[in-house]
Order: sequence, then C-alpha cells, then structure tokens
Amino acid sequence: MSIEAHLATLEKKHFALEEELHEAMTRPSYEDENIAEIKRRKLRIKDEIERIRSSVN
Repeated sequence: MSIEAHLATLEKKHFALEEELHEAMTRPSYEDENIAEIKRRKLRIKDEIERIRSSVN
C-alpha cells in the first residue's frame, strides 16, 4: 500500500470516528467510558497521520 493510500485510509477512519463521537455525545444514554475510548482511538489515528506526514516531508 502506498503512503498516500495509507493516509487516505487513516483519514477515512478518523472521519468515521468523528461522526461516531458526535453521535455518541448527542445520546444521553451513551457511556462516558465509550466516548473516552472513541476519543483515544481518534487521537491515535491523528497521531499516526501526523507522524507519517512529518516523515514524508
């Protein structure tokens, strides 16, 4: 997989987690622990995206 394709995949995952997080935060029955886990996954993906971009430049 090329770096560009990998970045595109990561960006899609990040966007999907953003949507999942937004939905979770609008539902009062959603557990805070689940919201925190979504945020952690989103942050890990964001960090990986930034790491890849900085290694390319």
